[in-house]
Amino acid sequence: MFIDLPTFVLFAQEAAEGPGFTSMLPALAIIFVLFYLLIIRPERNKQKAHQNLLTSLKKNDRVVTVGGIYGVVNSVNREKDEVVLRVDESNNTRLAVTYGSVARVLSDGAKSEK
Repeated sequence: MFIDLPTFVLFAQEAAEGPGFTSMLPALAIIFVLFYLLIIRPERNKQKAHQNLLTSLKKNDRVVTVGGIYGVVNSVNREKDEVVLRVDESNNTRLAVTYGSVARVLSDGAKSEK
């Protein structure tokens, strides 16, 4: 099969241009949606749950800090960004930590395991 030169040049120019931006737009939209569903949305939910945990923090809650310190909340001062934890019952040892450093509140089931 013989292809004349002007037709070959036309095919070569068409192939060199490649797909345009409009043909890649649906693929980019799908990638963005997957990125949102797999990364952004779960992180927002995690941040919202942590914020709810901090707002519900009250005296005598058993907590764990991000540093792994177990303690009982003695006082919460949201204006000063401070939570005072009682870490040792026998010596009445207390630690002041930042409000955001409380990682989780232990339930009553976790209290009975210790």
